[in-house]
Amino acid sequence: MDFATIIGIFLGLGLIFFGITLLTQDYQMFWSLPSLAIVLGGSLAASLIAFPLREVGRVFKVIGIVFRREKREMQSLVKQIVELAAYARRGPTELEKHIDEVRHPFLKDGIQLVIDGYNDVDIREILISRIVNREHREKGEVNVVKTMGKFSPAFGMIGTLIGLVVMLYGMSASDATGDMASQLGKGMGAAIVTTFYGAILANLFFNPAAAKIDSRIQKASMVQLMLIEGVCLLYNRKHPLIVREKLNSFLPPREWIREEERKG
Repeated sequence: MDFATIIGIFLGLGLIFFGITLLTQDYQMFWSLPSLAIVLGGSLAASLIAFPLREVGRVFKVIGIVFRREKREMQSLVKQIVELAAYARRGPTELEKHIDEVRHPFLKDGIQLVIDGYNDVDIREILISRIVNREHREKGEVNVVKTMGKFSPAFGMIGTLIGLVVMLYGMSASDATGDMASQLGKGMGAAIVTTFYGAILANLFFNPAAAKIDSRIQKASMVQLMLIEGVCLLYNRKHPLIVREKLNSFLPPREWIREEERKG
């Protein structure tokens, strides 16, 4: 579970309710099921028009990624590649004996290409094409979330317009001796709630979720680029010390692999 996401959502909602509390204790006026249905239903309907059904169907799975803890595996992968470099210097046959120890699928595929006899140019091209295609697939899914973030405020405004129409027609049909100002204020408040929902969903859920997923896509690509470099170093049978220093460049200085750590 990614606690940053949970903390961010609760902090955002908490500040909103804190601001409401300073103004009123009547929270009921901020709840409207029809308004919520208009914003969520309208955003989903617009997304169905903009994207294939299969991509929209995966939107909740994609948003679920935001709540998963981010893996910090680059340092451990560098250590593993440095260890494999000692075997790679003895040839592909020796490297093949240790391929079952590799758990990362991308790294395992790259090592298998080395064992199968591909040269480093072909290995790099094959693996980079996999990164590019993965990014295209995942960014297509992120675009659905971004689109819902764009449509939510728009449908919030549509709900507000619906509420205003209902309010004005209701006022014209009401008793002229009634409290017109009271009816106007109550109706306007109910109409604005829909815009309120649209703004919250867009700026506290959909847009931040899309930004976090997009950030994770970039980080995953960085890990895979590091793995490509490592696989090519294994192909060229570089000394483990050279492998370690080259792959350290992908890590922050505080996480660099040192000689004593590798021996330990």
